[in-house]
Amino acid sequence: MRVFVCEFVTGGGLRDAALPDSLAREAALIRDAMRHDLTALPQVSEILLATDDRLLLPGAVPVTAGADAWAIWRTLARRADVVWPVAPETDDVLARLVEMLRENCPRVLACDPEAIAIATSKLETARRLAAASVPHIPTFPLAQAPDLKGPRITKPDDGAGCEDTLFWAEGVTPTPGRRDGLVIQPFVAGEAASLTVLNGAEGVRLLAVNRQHIAIEDGRVVLAGLSVGALDDAGGRLETLARDVVRAIPGLEGIFGIDILLTETGPVVVEVNPRLTTAYAGLGAALGLNPATLLAPFAGVGTAPRPGIRTPVDLALA
Repeated sequence: MRVFVCEFVTGGGLRDAALPDSLAREAALIRDAMRHDLTALPQVSEILLATDDRLLLPGAVPVTAGADAWAIWRTLARRADVVWPVAPETDDVLARLVEMLRENCPRVLACDPEAIAIATSKLETARRLAAASVPHIPTFPLAQAPDLKGPRITKPDDGAGCEDTLFWAEGVTPTPGRRDGLVIQPFVAGEAASLTVLNGAEGVRLLAVNRQHIAIEDGRVVLAGLSVGALDDAGGRLETLARDVVRAIPGLEGIFGIDILLTETGPVVVEVNPRLTTAYAGLGAALGLNPATLLAPFAGVGTAPRPGIRTPVDLALA
């Protein structure tokens, strides 16, 4: 079985733009974890990769300045039996990438197009969660914002991670530099966390509850690190929340992430990430098993063991 690991950032998606060290490092963590897990599978005969030629990766197809990364990925997808993509949602990159890959490979490990489209938009995600009575942070277009009291957060509607996420203290008028394509939310106090979720043949499973180390630096919200598997799901409340999110947004498949806040009144959804997140880089060590074996193309015969956290794993990102 040939598997094409198509990681957008390290794989040449930003070849003709600046490549921030922090972004490349985080993307490489995910890519390398995917490679590591696939390498351990006897049914995987070859792992195909592309790489931005500013990043050293022996054996990968280099994407040079001026080259068409999408054409290179298309060629690799045609050679592969399975494609496993990772990309940011921003500017519909993830949606467009998955669509192209599905046109060129029989098996693509990704969420359904409709689920990706919903989760790409903070506004549409909030609407779907509200319709399903799933607790979430109220979200409004910045240009049509109600009079929100207290501190607030602004961010791109289609942003990924903490990209351009700004904190505004109470009484300060949000002036982020642009208003189009931005959303505003009330700042909600609570412990920042993320859920690593599997939705497969056996239904929805919560694989890990991860502590997010969030900092506010000069008004910018920054993810400084993660502790994968550091938090418990006492009573199964968070797995129930994950199931509710999947019911609200059908088509979330494979391994994906949900950002949440653990508040005094219960967990609240911040956003849904319809793809692998950085937490995957520590997931195998935290679970004590190879997470790739939980995915249909690589699973063994019979029922997979139910994962459980053995050792939390810290990932420094900033």
